[in-house]
This record gives sequence, C-alpha cells and structure tokens, in this order.
Amino acid sequence: MAAASVPLDRPGVGWAVAGMAGAAALTTLSMRGWADGGPVGRGPAVRPATVPGTIRPLWTVATLALLSVGTVRAAGWLFVLCLLTAAVTASLAVTAGRSLPALVVTSVAVPVAALRSMPWITHGAKVVASRHRGGPSARTAATIGVSLLLLLVFGGLFASADAAFAELAGRVTPELSVDTVVRWVFVFVFATLALLGGAYLLAAPPRLDGLERPAKARLRRLEWTVPLIALNAVFIAFVAVQLTVLFGGAEHVLSTAGLTYAEYARRGFWQLLVVTALTLGILALAARWAPRDNPRDRLMIRVLLGGLAALCLVIVASALFRMHTYEEAYGFTRLRVLVSACELWLGSVLVMVLAAGVRLRAGWLPQAAIGSGVAALIGLAMLNPDHFIADRNVTRYEDTGKIDVAYLSGLSADAVPALDRLPATLRSCALGDVARDLAAKHDWRGWNIGADRARHALGDEPTTSYQWTESCGPIRVYW
Repeated sequence: MAAASVPLDRPGVGWAVAGMAGAAALTTLSMRGWADGGPVGRGPAVRPATVPGTIRPLWTVATLALLSVGTVRAAGWLFVLCLLTAAVTASLAVTAGRSLPALVVTSVAVPVAALRSMPWITHGAKVVASRHRGGPSARTAATIGVSLLLLLVFGGLFASADAAFAELAGRVTPELSVDTVVRWVFVFVFATLALLGGAYLLAAPPRLDGLERPAKARLRRLEWTVPLIALNAVFIAFVAVQLTVLFGGAEHVLSTAGLTYAEYARRGFWQLLVVTALTLGILALAARWAPRDNPRDRLMIRVLLGGLAALCLVIVASALFRMHTYEEAYGFTRLRVLVSACELWLGSVLVMVLAAGVRLRAGWLPQAAIGSGVAALIGLAMLNPDHFIADRNVTRYEDTGKIDVAYLSGLSADAVPALDRLPATLRSCALGDVARDLAAKHDWRGWNIGADRARHALGDEPTTSYQWTESCGPIRVYW
C-alpha cells in the first residue's frame, strides 16, 4: 500500500492511506491474542517477554492525524514537521515507556528494532513456508494473479470504450518509468523495515526497568538549593523589568537600551526562547536529583521549582509579546509563526510542571509533554499557517501599503485564497509559482484539499498570465 500510494515529493492523501494500512497491520498483530506466546517462528534472536506488547490507541491516533495533515494542507514545510513527529509517535505506539529517559530511547526504537528483526523474520519465513508449502499460499498467489489479469483485460476494454473512464483510469494508474519503479522499490523497502520494526517491538517489548527507576543518588540540600535560589533571584530581577514593558513602561526601557521597539523585540525573543527551554531542562534535572525524604525537602522543591516555573511563565509572556510586536512591525513569516507556536507549547509544559508539583507526582508528565507538543503541531495545521501568514500580510498591505511580494510568492497553495485579494499586478507576481505548480500533472497520491481549493480559486486562467514585474520589487531567494 505504501509503495503504491506515497508521493515522496509533496503532501497528499497517499500518506494517510499508507499510515492507515500500517496501523491496521500492527493493530491486527497486536490483537491476535498471542496464544502461542508470540508470532510463528520466534527464534532465539528475540528475547522472550513476559507480556507481549500491545499497540497504544492514543499514540496511533496521533500518528494517523499527523499523516492526515497532508490530505488537508499543501504546505510542504508543515507536513515535513508532521512527518518527523509521526515517526516519534509511531515508535511510542508500539512501546511502553513512561519516564523521560525511557521515552527518549523508545522514540527511536523502531529503526533499531528493524535491524534486529532480520534473523527473526528470516527464521519465521522459513517456518511458514515449510508449513504451507503447496497449500493455501499457492492458492493465494493464483487468486491474486487471476484478479490482476481480470483487471487488466476488462479495464483495458472499458478504457477503450469510454473516454471519461479512460481519463479516470489514467489518473489512478501510475505511469511506468525508471523513476516510478525506483520510487516503488525505495518506499516498499523503507515501509517494510518500519513495519518489521514495529512488529518486533510488539513481539518482544524492550525491557525499560532500568530507565524507569528514579535516581538512586540524591543531592544534598545545599547542593541544589543554593544554585536554584541564585537562579530564582536572577529571574526575579529580569521579570521585574519585563513587567514594566508588559504594563506600559516600554518608553523608559527603550530609551535606556537605545533601540527602537521593533529592534528591542527582535533582539530579545530568541534569547528568551532559549531561556525557556533551558529552564525546563533544569526543572527536570532538579526534580530527579533533589531529595524529598522529609517535609522540609518537599517544601523546598515546591517553593524553588514552582517559583522558577512561575517566573518562567512571565518570560514566555514577554517573549510572545516581543514576537507580536516584531510581527506587527515587519509582517508575518513561517519562522515567526512557528517559533511563537513553540513558545506557547513550552508555556503549556510549564503549566503542567506546576500542576505536577502540587503532589510531587510527575509520572504522567513526560508523555503529557510530548502529547501537548503533538497537539500544538496539529493545532498549527488547523490554523492553516500559510493562509494565515498571507491573510495577515495582505491586511497589513491594505492598511499601510507595505508588502513583501517576493516572500509571499514562495508560500504554498494554501495561501491562494488570501493572495487572490491583492491588486492585479501584485497578484500576478505572488501567484505565479503556485499557479505553475498546480498546472503540472499530479495523480491521486498528491491530492489534498488545500491544492484543490487553490485550483478552484484560480479557475482556468493560463499560467502565462502570471508574470513578475518591476513594480513587485526584486526577486529574492528565501532559504
């Protein structure tokens, strides 16, 4: 299914089809009951597990949702992020890690398991072949052969009898070429290895006991409280300055710094983003190594770590305020929207850290943090970022007369309905690349809703009508 449906060069419905086929295969394997203790032909290469693995529904649904983004959105950059995240959630769907170290290991377990499964699958294939030689397997092969022959004969006759059916068959049937065959082989091998890795993890779940145990060695009270007290003091001083900016004291800060408001926003956002990420790492290490044997230690954990998380939430608000100011001054781009979404996700993780600190129980937190990241990415896809960016920039042009057409011309087909609002000259420049890409022939594998809506918005206007003119400014390349 993957070899026949996956379009490697673009988002499309084919990715969702392949994902559903793989999920169905692994779900069937997971629900077999394992009456014989595992798959047929388990050899010595597989370490026996006391309880065979089961596929996890929430992570499976998350994987399918991420792959389905290609069915809705045409933005390639967004789908690449979803595809990489889907690889992580697919690994979590066939493993059982809970702690942060276990989740880090299991998130990349499928590629390792695919290599380790080779002796197991070879042995199992030999056993299956010896059991079914001359039996049902031969009949199955004959059935598939007859079905293909019937499809070819009657499909060819119907195609020659009706032009509309011939056009439909031409869209569904791939054109045979060297590139097509190479793509089939590559996707088939890659999907097979991924499926075998998942099956291997279900057959013999990895032992994660050593990664799930809490840290044995604990720090002394002064060894962790002094650094955290100092860090909290720095945060308090910085937050005091940020509050003056957030609540109307920006002029004093800007006159002191000697920067314009946009420069102040651009200069500080990236540093604050790094601060937020580092703070989460410090909170994780301190929670793991700080002692909690008596009420005083537990109180110190709540005060110092909770205070640091609360102060960091103000940092998140300041960073988002800076980015909003920068976007209002210079317009929206993919990078600015993406990092704002990342900052919002980090803020949600900080809120969960505060919730976990109430009872000092955070066994649920690592999976919840990853789940919230997946939800944030799906939420970004629901926002339709390329359309959002184009719409906000076109609105800004209507208000100020300022627009970067060169940047907007590099957006995907998702942006076409918003860019269609531009005046004729700017519209011709902004939509040229998208119109030429939509005019190229693509089969059903690369179909998605965003591209389909863009085709309807552009209508039958020829691609030659989209020309870049001097009034649109110089053509620039954006990496």
